[in-house]
Amino acid sequence: MQKMLTIISNVLRGSARRNAASLVVASRSYADFTPEATFDIKKVDLHRLEEGPPLTATLTREQGLKYYRTMQTIRRMELKADQLYKQKIIRGFCHLYDGQEACAVGIEGGITLSDHLITAYRAHGYTLTRGGTIREIMAELTGRRGGIAKGKGGSMHMYTKNFYGGNGIVGAQVPLGAGVALACKYLGNDQLCVSLYGDGAANQGQIFETYNMSSLWKLPIIFICENNQYAMGTSVERSAASTEYYKRGDYIPGIRVDGMDVLCVREATKFAADHCRSGKGPILMELQTYRYHGHSMSDPGVSYRTREEIQEVRSKSDPISMLKDRMLSNNMASIEELKEIDIAVRKEIEDAAQFATTDPEPPLDDLCSHIFANDQPFEVRGATPWTKLTSTS
Repeated sequence: MQKMLTIISNVLRGSARRNAASLVVASRSYADFTPEATFDIKKVDLHRLEEGPPLTATLTREQGLKYYRTMQTIRRMELKADQLYKQKIIRGFCHLYDGQEACAVGIEGGITLSDHLITAYRAHGYTLTRGGTIREIMAELTGRRGGIAKGKGGSMHMYTKNFYGGNGIVGAQVPLGAGVALACKYLGNDQLCVSLYGDGAANQGQIFETYNMSSLWKLPIIFICENNQYAMGTSVERSAASTEYYKRGDYIPGIRVDGMDVLCVREATKFAADHCRSGKGPILMELQTYRYHGHSMSDPGVSYRTREEIQEVRSKSDPISMLKDRMLSNNMASIEELKEIDIAVRKEIEDAAQFATTDPEPPLDDLCSHIFANDQPFEVRGATPWTKLTSTS
């Protein structure tokens, strides 16, 4: 009995501490915090440009909290995906984005949701920033009916409005992005397309063909190379004769940016977007970033680099820690407030994971649906001539 009372007492004390932390946050009015601050950011390297993005970035408290929450959500979502994969609940290809969060969040901060974006297979973070929900993403990873692609796309094939995926063929999304940019120019809607690829795909011939066409036609496209230092398991020094990816466009202007700093990425993206919208044609950005996981879940990520290297990046350049330190040191948020965000994010991830493991799988009847966006239902032959399925839009 005494033991039971002790346990209850400890639980109550823990609850009291959490409530006290909430009261501390609640008791501080917004007037107590700095509403806006300006930070020095790293100078970018330039190619065929007289001047680049500014050397300072202004951050509002509201923006800072939003960026922090989104990056923390991506981080926790990827860690949960890692766990579910190891439990064999998620199967197949799965490429995680933790470590690179500043790229997705910074890019989104420099464009609008009416602009367009296409990326490769490391796409979970972009699916979230483009408007997908955690539930939809997690359910897609587990192949469930409530997934963002109805459980038929999996890790590499997620889509939302003005977001064209997740693409599994290395580099193939880049010319598709140029097609989207051509549509923007044709329609005259003042929109642009962000076309992302990795340092491994940067050596693909189709990318250079796309550079050429985009430059000739002055398309409103931002080519972004997310250089996370390793093309699968091969370091950039071993896979590329030139590691200055921002210069690869030759006749296309380029900038090299610190991809671990969300404010650097945001300001560079704004600069690139202004370049495109002014009718100057394409621009190339190289984001120097780092992934904490291996290339995919089948890659432990430590056979071609050391654990010490990964830990050094985590301790010195982590994008979430960098933003957190800026906000705390400038009184833009409190430790308690950020902890509350962390707790809320973890709960949201757990709820989404629960949904993703209990939602039913899509029925066989849905296998051939959504072949066309807007068409009358029609029959599709199944695996055998006598098996018929119906496709609906």
